[in-house]
This record gives sequence, C-alpha cells and structure tokens, in this order.
Amino acid sequence: MGFRMKRLAALAFAILVAAPTVAFAQAPTRAELARVDRILRRTPLIDGHNDVPWAIRGDHGNDLANVDLNSDTRRLTPPMHTDIPRLRQGRLGAQFWSVYVPATLKGADSTRAVWEQIDLTRRMVARYPRAFELADSADDIVRIHRAGRIASMFGIEGGEAINNNLALLREFRAAGVLYMTLTHSTTIDWVDSATDAPKHGGLTPFGEDVVREMNRIGMLVDLSHVSAEAMNDALNAATAPVIFSHSSAFGVTSHPRNVPDDVLRRLPENGGVAMVTFVPPFISAEFWQWNARRSGEEARLKGLNPADLAAVTAALAEWTRANPPPRVDASDIADHIEHVARIAGRDHVGLGGDFDGVNFLPVDVDGVEDYPVIFVELMRRGWTDADLAKLAGGNLLRALRQAERVAARS
Repeated sequence: MGFRMKRLAALAFAILVAAPTVAFAQAPTRAELARVDRILRRTPLIDGHNDVPWAIRGDHGNDLANVDLNSDTRRLTPPMHTDIPRLRQGRLGAQFWSVYVPATLKGADSTRAVWEQIDLTRRMVARYPRAFELADSADDIVRIHRAGRIASMFGIEGGEAINNNLALLREFRAAGVLYMTLTHSTTIDWVDSATDAPKHGGLTPFGEDVVREMNRIGMLVDLSHVSAEAMNDALNAATAPVIFSHSSAFGVTSHPRNVPDDVLRRLPENGGVAMVTFVPPFISAEFWQWNARRSGEEARLKGLNPADLAAVTAALAEWTRANPPPRVDASDIADHIEHVARIAGRDHVGLGGDFDGVNFLPVDVDGVEDYPVIFVELMRRGWTDADLAKLAGGNLLRALRQAERVAARS
C-alpha cells in the first residue's frame, strides 16, 4: 500500500483528476482487445493487491451498506477505484484483497484490525456471490475463474498483526490468508521496512523463523515494503517462492519501495514473482519528486490551518492546479514490467495495482477497468500471448503451486 487515501487527500485527488488528461496515445483496437480477451479467458488475470477492505473501513464507515459494488463507486465521496462492473470490464480473474495494518496500530490492536477486515472481506464476498468466491489454493483460483467469478484471496499487509507469535500466523493461514507482507511503512521487532530507519540489518532470527514457518504452512512470503537487506535475508531463508505483491523496479525508478536488480536476479532460483504496481511515485522519478513537493506543501498548509480542514483542502487543490503533476501512463508501467522481465525473466513478473490504496494513478490506468490498456501496450512492444498469459496470472499460479508442494512435504 502506498500513500493512503485519507479524506483530505482523496478530496484533493478528486479535484485533480477532474482536470482534462491526455488519453491512451492510440486507443486499443477491437482486434487488440479481442486478443486480450482470448488470453484472459484461458488464464486468470490475478492482481496482487487491492485495498477495498480498508477503503470501506476508513472512508465509508466500515459499513458494506455504504458501498454498493454493483454500482459506479466513482460517484462516492471519496470515490473508489473498484466496483464489479469495472472489474468485469478489466477482465479480472482473481484478486488478493489486502487486510491492512496501519503503522499506528501495535500488538493486539493490530491483530484485531486484521481479523475485522477478514470478516469484512468475507461478508463482501458473500454479498456478491455472482461476482466473487473465496479461494484457498491455485486450483481454487482456476476453478472459480472458469466458473465466471472472481477468485478472492486474503493478503495481510503488515506482520505486526502476528504480535510476535507464530501461533497467530498459523491461525491466519487456517482462516484462508494466502500471503503476508512482512511489514508495512515502519520497522517492527523482527524486520526492517524500506521506508523507515533500519534496526536489524534486515531480518532478525525470529524474522527468519517467520519466513520458514510461512513456507511450512503454505503462506506466500510477500516482500513488498521491506528493506533490500530484508529481501535478501528472506530469500536466504526461504524454501518456497516469495512474491512482491505490489512493487516496481528500482533499476527504473530508485524509490526505496522498489525491488533492486540484485534481488530480481535471485528470483529465478527461488521461483518468486515481482508483481509490478501502478503507483505513480514508484514508477516515475518525476512524479515522485512532484509528490514530495506536494506533501511538503500539504504539511505547510496544515501547520498554518491546524483546525481548518476545508481551508487546507482548498489551498492544496489550488497548489495542484498551479503545479500539475508529470504525466504517468501505461507506458511507464510497461517500462517496469519489461525491466523486471529482462533481469528476472518473463517467468517472474506479475501485476499488483494497489487500487484503492493510493491517492494517484496513471492517467490511462485509473481504475480496475483499465488492465487491458497495459496488455495492449505490451502487445505493441512485441510480447507474445504466452508471455502475456504468464504476466497475467500464470507466473503467480506456478509460484503458489510450488509453495503448496513445499508445504505438503513439510
């Protein structure tokens, strides 16, 4: 999860995206979309990370009655990136729904927040049985996709939730959690975060035990958000494939949230998958710098208007109009996909959008309806149907099956 869509930021975002943008350079042709359809009918399009549960909790009163996923959620306040009609338009076949732990929650509070989001996600899936079905294995994902529904899986975002207790880790797996991101934006007792001061030089011995236990019980180790040292430590300890549920390539954009080339080079031996995210600061150095300036302006405005949210929102919107962001589009996403594919190989790349967990998205990939735009961009760069099927979900299915085999032998 990137920059959280808090209400202030979401309102400013809505003002920003209301401005005219340049569309996809050349609209996908009917033949190109038909080719996308053929690929995604055979292989489920699996996204590694979507924050709808936290968006419902944080922005819509934690009440499913406030969010009708059968309708256009762009009309909500704040708007959302995800609804069922747009998921269908985007040809999504399977989704890891993030059950997220904010860095401010610690210990038992963190654990409780994850259980509450698992419950919310279960109720969301049950509310829309024609669209969603829970999956707990690679075979489940394939079966549900063939039945015309969207396979739905849990991914914990933030290892604080296990409260330094492997028993809780095992209980989460028994509840259907298929991956855990070892930490989020802060360093915790046993693993360093990519976006916080390091304390451990990567993983502690207990952190290595967490990785080994996740392998034993068939839970994918997610290395998004962790430091480069922790990535390497986890790969040293792992006996099953790791994933990066929503990270891009450090070799293209040197953001600390991205995966360095030396780590990507280790994925073939491990069998892991780097699922490229669409978050503009992670895929464009220019946007990263712009966003830093905008964050500085937001902090300044809050300091000047500590009790006046409306004034901060209006002034930040005015700043944004006067300082428009650099263009980020599907070509930037494709650059990261191709970099991961060059370094790790086309067997080790996937997609993890981070929809409903970010304030900004590329101009032509601004909701779950727009996955085909990415596939068309890669088609125009010469990607074959077989390679696009691997990117869509084939690589993740292979990694998950390998993790299942490791667990079965344990």
